[in-house]
Amino acid sequence: MELLSAARGVTWRCCGRLLTRPLSQAARRGDRPGGEELSRLLLDDLALPPRSAGGLELLFGLSPCLLALRAARRRVARLLLQAGRSGLQGERAELLRVAEARDIPVLRPRRRKLDVLCRYQVHQGVCMEVSPLRPQPWAEAGESRPGDDPQQLWLVLEGLQDPRNLGAVLRSAHFLGVEKVITSRKNSCPLTPVVSKASAGAMEVMDVFSTDDLAGFLQAKARQGWLVAGTVGCPGPEISPSSEVPITSCLDFLWDQPTLLVLGNEGSGLSREVQASCQLLLTILPGRQLPPGLESLNVSVAAGILLHSICSQRKGFPVEQKREQHLLQDPQEPWPLSEGPSMTQHPGLCSGSAKQRQDGD
Repeated sequence: MELLSAARGVTWRCCGRLLTRPLSQAARRGDRPGGEELSRLLLDDLALPPRSAGGLELLFGLSPCLLALRAARRRVARLLLQAGRSGLQGERAELLRVAEARDIPVLRPRRRKLDVLCRYQVHQGVCMEVSPLRPQPWAEAGESRPGDDPQQLWLVLEGLQDPRNLGAVLRSAHFLGVEKVITSRKNSCPLTPVVSKASAGAMEVMDVFSTDDLAGFLQAKARQGWLVAGTVGCPGPEISPSSEVPITSCLDFLWDQPTLLVLGNEGSGLSREVQASCQLLLTILPGRQLPPGLESLNVSVAAGILLHSICSQRKGFPVEQKREQHLLQDPQEPWPLSEGPSMTQHPGLCSGSAKQRQDGD
């Protein structure tokens, strides 16, 4: 396939025929949707996901494939395990056992073949041909009311477009105990294999929903007693000082009622309609004066900070337990080193072994 330049479009020569696709004004100017952050993405970041025949897609990576098998939300056509590895142990052996128990065909291609199939993504020698995973329409979830637990937390995402950002946000949300994730159907990244890999498989086990009317959804939840907390960068010209929505540092936020945390697009943040539906805006204050261009954080980094600042207030959260123990002990004794939470986690969502870290998540 030969790529040719054209004055008003892009032309491909394929099988002796010329196919022309007109470019939009933004594309001719070199602009890309989503603002400055998305404009810095590599083309591979927004590439089409690996596809197989029959409407299937190619899921890749050890944790995504194993968690997808365990969750049983997808139809699995074939499991591809890299040939040449000296014996299958641990999670790879479990993959093989589960596939054989379900009569899923298992192929053993060479690494080079897997590299091509996955478009040279980090697959760790494991791929599966699976049916796509899509967010559930919110109507299917029913009308969930706050109930008696004041410390419920849902995450709402408006227009996240980078699959690696979305995957990282889902991984943090699952790790920190978010119950549900709701996305806007418009201008949002779909649940692709790249998202699953970036989430270390969290996407395979989380409840992810979508809605066509995000502002209407937020207003309905507010009427049911939920606190709708939006997010903004450092207060600047885009946030009017006379705005009726108060802005609060995430460190000063008191989590005493069921809360929806709303994150916006990588480049433009929350839309005006969604921001107007919020009762509160949370922000992360910087630790120093920042030069232009560094006034904000990557959305997945911001999500981790905001979620941790909220979830650390949860009763029984490991940080709170350590703090209470420290207050009761002799002030002369040093604070004991953290041994990490003892709660059960999905394999693949914890730190993993040194070997797995070398191979990638």
